[in-house]
Amino acid sequence: MDVISVYFALNSASEQFDNKISQAMRKYIAGIIEMNPVKKFYPDANFTMRLTYGKVGDYKARDAVFYDYFTTTDGIIEKEDSTNFEFNVPAKLKALIKTGDFGSYANDGKLRVCFTTNNDITGGNSGSPVLNGNGELIGLAFDGNWEAMSGDVVYEPELQKCICVDIRYVLFVIDKFAGAGHLIKEMKLVN
Repeated sequence: MDVISVYFALNSASEQFDNKISQAMRKYIAGIIEMNPVKKFYPDANFTMRLTYGKVGDYKARDAVFYDYFTTTDGIIEKEDSTNFEFNVPAKLKALIKTGDFGSYANDGKLRVCFTTNNDITGGNSGSPVLNGNGELIGLAFDGNWEAMSGDVVYEPELQKCICVDIRYVLFVIDKFAGAGHLIKEMKLVN
């Protein structure tokens, strides 16, 4: 049996549960609204255009736990684990990192990989563009920190962080790692 057949079979099997969860969620939200008649609630934006805004920034998760607002390729090497496919670093990428062959994508000798913002995101935002104040693409949202899981209920800008891949790392991977510099030449890049 192929993977896609298993996926569709599981998807069909879980549909009845998804419907029950959706019905229960509607009742839950109706109850929350009834309990808080003066509070303003925003509508569910699934399958519609969305816009959120925020600031790039670090965060303090709890006492003595601080996370900087960006990661670098140093972290890729630090987390490497050849026994875990999620942390297996291809030899070519490792060589590029160790030699510091980042081209114009690193402005301080360190290539940034990811950064965090306090954007209010939810499930389905993976791949959403992250723009700066000039409307320039600076990254792609792909995840939230643990504390952001409450975001469907309440927004906490000091704790909830949107995790974004830095577009400079994406361009580096396309150009240097994948050897597809011809794609970069088709783009209008802003420094």
